[in-house]
Amino acid sequence: VNLTSAPFFVVAPRCVLRTGGAMAEFDYDLLIIGGGSGGLAASKEAAKLGAKVAVCDFVTPTPKGATWGLGGTCVNVGCIPKKLMHQATLLGEAVEDAKEFGWSLPETKSHNWETMVNNIQDHIGSLNFAYRTDLRTNKVEYLNMRAVFVDKNTVELTNKKGEVSRKTAKFFMIATGGRPKYLGLENEKELCVTSDDLFSMQTPPGRTLVVGASYVALECAGFLAGLGYDTTVMMRSIPLRGFDQQCAEHICGYMQEHGCKFERGVIPAKIEKGEGGKIKVSWKPTQGEGEMQSDEYDTVLVAVGRTALTAECNVAAAGIECHPSSKKVIGTGNGVGGTEQTSVDNIFAIGDVLEGYPELTPVAIQAGILLSRRIFGGKTTAMDYVNIPTAVFTPLEYGSVGLAEEDAEKLVGAENLEVYHSAFKPLELTVPHRGDNAGYVKVIVEKASGKILGMHYLGWHAGEVIQGYAIGMKFGMTKDDLDNLVGIHPTSAEVFTTLKITKSSGADYKSAGC
Repeated sequence: VNLTSAPFFVVAPRCVLRTGGAMAEFDYDLLIIGGGSGGLAASKEAAKLGAKVAVCDFVTPTPKGATWGLGGTCVNVGCIPKKLMHQATLLGEAVEDAKEFGWSLPETKSHNWETMVNNIQDHIGSLNFAYRTDLRTNKVEYLNMRAVFVDKNTVELTNKKGEVSRKTAKFFMIATGGRPKYLGLENEKELCVTSDDLFSMQTPPGRTLVVGASYVALECAGFLAGLGYDTTVMMRSIPLRGFDQQCAEHICGYMQEHGCKFERGVIPAKIEKGEGGKIKVSWKPTQGEGEMQSDEYDTVLVAVGRTALTAECNVAAAGIECHPSSKKVIGTGNGVGGTEQTSVDNIFAIGDVLEGYPELTPVAIQAGILLSRRIFGGKTTAMDYVNIPTAVFTPLEYGSVGLAEEDAEKLVGAENLEVYHSAFKPLELTVPHRGDNAGYVKVIVEKASGKILGMHYLGWHAGEVIQGYAIGMKFGMTKDDLDNLVGIHPTSAEVFTTLKITKSSGADYKSAGC
């Protein structure tokens, strides 16, 4: 079919493309590879607009044998189980707090790992079922098969039995996300686990080493320590790369005060079987010479980042250009796809697999919905990737929107910034007598315009707090706007509305009352 010879038109129900008298039939208008949050949202939106749509989703088991159902990383081995396990630690703290509020409770408490895991997995199973039902209701065909490109309009599908078939589509959307990286050490896949394994482990993790300082690493280390397990974080350089470093270090300090240990500036050199089923890890300094050290653990969790699943679906066969290092799809910024347009005119990419954009579930969902509307609904609205709020569910939660202080300095220069900040203690923690000035907020302001470039919140309910302020950031909120906003009392969120102390003043930013 010669697509350069206009006119051509699409008859969606039959998936027929006509051009200059020639005809090419496709099985689908749109075939989406990846059944995560973004792929599912895009598929349903396209189907509502009259397209014939299929979603291919297949989970390759981990080296430990873990696998899961429809819904992608977030639902099965990411956001959902992670936050629920974080909630388990918060409830443990609340049990102790309750005694100070007059509740009569046992002096000691215990936690059952198996009960927590089974109940969380039951919830995830109900979500998997709901997603399958939702696809059927929206007339989206679900193909539980691995999809591999043959050319720009064809994929080869392999099911669990190894049976192979082929399907064609006019458009493709790559929404495969990624899987955890490994360190490249001998024995690690046999002896270590990743976040793909942790949330369904049937036995308690025991003494745990978490390798990495990503948000996944610190979140998992946080709830493991909070549940009472001896937990150590091993990081080669800085924590939470890409986030505000003052806030990242504040989190590490809080975690350390609450029992989590840190080995900094080192990397694992060897992983081997130890005595009595233990795992022996030997490590060395990240830079320079130094003495090799070692210790033994019950569980070693590798959380050093993720790799995009582009090679697994053979995007090269379709002519799709990927980043040489990250293996993510490079968006061209052209055509109907815009940012999500690949180097091939009929193939698009959304979510974590797209190079240079936030790896966040709501980002993939929003991008997928808007892309489907542009392809099949004649709309023009593109995804806005600026000022996207996010939260990290470490023991001291972290919510942010806009620029980190380091990035703001690079953008406009440190001399052109004013940074307002304050520590605080939530009212709820005054009676239990904990958390003195553990909370922290800062607002990064461009001096000349008064425009807020970044907002950062460390404290309780961080996601809920920063979500509300994010809309102001989308509309170009200034420090005057924030000062004119009346806060809700008594809340932690109101601290943003009363910020007077600047970093440059050197004045004490610690809170002295409610």
